[in-house]
Amino acid sequence: MFRLIDNTDPELVEIEFDGTTVAVPAGISLAAVIFYLDAMPARKTILSGSPRAPFCMMGACFECLLEIDGIENQRACQVEVKAGMKVTRQLTVSGGEAT
Repeated sequence: MFRLIDNTDPELVEIEFDGTTVAVPAGISLAAVIFYLDAMPARKTILSGSPRAPFCMMGACFECLLEIDGIENQRACQVEVKAGMKVTRQLTVSGGEAT
C-alpha cells in the first residue's frame, strides 16, 4: 500500500470516491489517492478492457484517467485533491466506450 513519506499526520479532506465518502490527505494528486486507497485498477481501456493504473505521475502516459466532478477522461496526476470532489473510476466497458 502507498504511504506518505512525511511521518506527520496529514490534514485530511473528504471526497466521494466511487460513491463512497473517504478521507484522504489534502494537497496530493488524485493519482496518488488511487495508490493511497489501493483502488486498482484506476480504469479499463476502451478497446480491450485491460486494467490500467497511474504510471508516470506527470501527465505524459494518460493511464490515470478518471471521471472528476462529472467530467470524464481527466488526468488524475494533474489534479490536486480538494474537499467535496466526486471521483469515479472508468471501469465499465460497453459498446466500445469506457464509462
